Amino acid sequence: MEEILQNIIQAFQATSWLERFSVLCGIVQVLLSKNNKVSNYFFGILGITTGMMVLFHAKLYAEIALQIYYLIMSIYGWWYWVSNKQAKEQPITKASKSEWMVVLGIVFIGFFIFYFLLKGITDSDVPIWDAWVTSTAWAGMWLLAKRKIENWILLNISNLFAIPLLIHKNLYLFAALTTFLFIVAIFGYLKWRKIMAQELIKSQNA
Repeated sequence: MEEILQNIIQAFQATSWLERFSVLCGIVQVLLSKNNKVSNYFFGILGITTGMMVLFHAKLYAEIALQIYYLIMSIYGWWYWVSNKQAKEQPITKASKSEWMVVLGIVFIGFFIFYFLLKGITDSDVPIWDAWVTSTAWAGMWLLAKRKIENWILLNISNLFAIPLLIHKNLYLFAALTTFLFIVAIFGYLKWRKIMAQELIKSQNA
């Protein structure tokens, strides 16, 4: 444990200010998401764009492609939260059966596409692991954009597998960040469930 903490400290000291800023934006974004604040997307977009610059300098071009997806979903989520009147009146809901079908499609179709891409055009030594983490995160981001409470479940499935993956890759700083996000997501789910209950009481008394 002491060795892991030392590695985390060393990893933090070795990171650039741009990488630290990207991580900081990611932390702010998830905290704002937990409290159902639309401004979470602003910090999410900042974190993604600065993170893409870090990845470019590291020549991790495939990871940049993934970040582009997150950027598109963040812009879409911001637009949906601001422009959709129904979303403003009912900010948090449960996913319907048809939405769950979309989620399953994103997870499994995304998994197979990403797996075969990793196997075919990269030298990844963890294609199954990496594909699963990515596809479940994709589904969670889609649910977050739709303001569905289940987004926290999908994101934490992704986080649960991402933590050991990052440790396996010796990315201790990002493993620590993902552990933090995992914990925050638990409280986010509880917070959103409380908000849902309050909205239900409010609608019944209207």
